[in-house]
Amino acid sequence: MSAILFGSISTLADTSELQRTAFNDAFSQHGLDWSWSREDYRSMLGSNGGAQRIADYAETRGEDVDAAAVHATKSEKFRSLLSERGATARPGVAETVEAARASGTKLGFVTTTSAENVEAVLSALAPTVAREHFDVVISADDAPQGKPDPASYQVALERLGESADACVAVEDNEGGVAAATAAGITVVAFPNENTADGTFTSATEKVESLDPARLESLTSARS
Repeated sequence: MSAILFGSISTLADTSELQRTAFNDAFSQHGLDWSWSREDYRSMLGSNGGAQRIADYAETRGEDVDAAAVHATKSEKFRSLLSERGATARPGVAETVEAARASGTKLGFVTTTSAENVEAVLSALAPTVAREHFDVVISADDAPQGKPDPASYQVALERLGESADACVAVEDNEGGVAAATAAGITVVAFPNENTADGTFTSATEKVESLDPARLESLTSARS
């Protein structure tokens, strides 16, 4: 295995409910009488992109909303909540990062969120999981198309100088799994608390905790 590619913030720390709270806080600040329940939010997580999620929801309600502005506020709220409440690495994440560094396996963080949100999460997880542990970090600024388009993974592979068949991606939602699969990468589904009911049929397997040895065996099976 040449590289392990973590595909979203919530593959490192489960921030899904924090994200939902931030959305609802942003709606309130912008004078919108929206409130996404957990069930509402779960139904929206098949694809990536918070601004698009807001735009799509506004369309269903027949409302004209500046989705980009609302999403920018949501991101600010998210970073503030993260700073206040902190974050904890998910089961097996710290061990996977440690094992990769010890074996010389490269690490990538391949997201569709903003660079500011990426830095906020990695700062909250440091020193257990920190920015300097990753050989490449991809944010929304680095790829022309968000997931499920494979562009973010293709950029990551190019920057790492690695082939898709020597890498494993870890994703927590269907859009991310689709993006990694389209890039030719073996994918392990590691759902968060709000995507746990997903089927993830395109993933090689679905897990509740990461196992470094198992991740390595998945690429060995392809060679």
